[in-house]
Amino acid sequence: MNACAPSCKPGLWLSGVVAGLMLTAGVAVAQTLAADPKAEADAAFKAARAVMTKGPADIKLADQAVLKIPEGQTFIPAQEAGRLLRVMGNRPGDDMLGMVMPLGDAEWFVVARNVKAGYIKDDDAKDWKANELLANIKEGTEEVNKERRARGIGEVNIIGWVQPPTYDPATHRLLWSLSSKEKGAADASDAGINYNTYALGREGYISLNLVTSLKSIERDKPVATNLLAALNFNEGKRYNDFNASTDKVAEYGLAALVAGVAAKKLGLLAMIGVFILKFWKIALLALVGLGALVPKIFKRKKVAEASQPPAPPAPPAPPVA
Repeated sequence: MNACAPSCKPGLWLSGVVAGLMLTAGVAVAQTLAADPKAEADAAFKAARAVMTKGPADIKLADQAVLKIPEGQTFIPAQEAGRLLRVMGNRPGDDMLGMVMPLGDAEWFVVARNVKAGYIKDDDAKDWKANELLANIKEGTEEVNKERRARGIGEVNIIGWVQPPTYDPATHRLLWSLSSKEKGAADASDAGINYNTYALGREGYISLNLVTSLKSIERDKPVATNLLAALNFNEGKRYNDFNASTDKVAEYGLAALVAGVAAKKLGLLAMIGVFILKFWKIALLALVGLGALVPKIFKRKKVAEASQPPAPPAPPAPPVA
């Protein structure tokens, strides 16, 4: 579990975790696409279509688990999914397992990751208070806003919980999600939401990160919860298979997991493991075979960007562990 000096108040410690992680992370710069973004998008969509598996299907997630994909959804393996995410302005990490996408009109996607952090003790879940955790995340956000202000980057306001942290000790599954917006923004209803679901295992956790919009989150929540329920660890990889004499124990518990991931999500837009909705409709159109519309959408995007004043350049980010 996380160390804290005898005089350290848990709330202050957690706030320090949030602020420290945000300030250490800095501001990530989105990866540059190929010189011809339309050609890169076409190639990414073509590669994804060639390897995607349509549900219903059982998908092996590395050596850890099996995920049952229902009809109407498709799974794209890590390499091709990573290429798609980069086209959409994201930075997938090395722990990515793949991506679940709808085959219909829905506007969401789910990124699957396998984080080998070690066995995460869950005993602090019974003591956490959602309001206190939210207050500490807000406090940490205000600290990082000072850094964002100094760098000429928009400051962030925390709106509140979309899903307060909820942990089921019987299944070792965790749900949580925060909503935020840039200070001064009039409306956050179309803001992107990362709805986080986790299944704890013997060696770490598998996350299924639903990316949608705030206005659609209530409709799309069942996508995430149903996929989480359809994920089963392999024998020997389950949480209850932990062997205290041989297995690695994570350096943090569940509260710090929530606070740490929140810090990354709120401190920057292009962090590994944090996903945005940019170009999402292009991806949907291309994957259902309407790739001819892609050039028109890119053309509209260029016209829209030309009407906007140029944004100040973001400073380079330190390496992400």
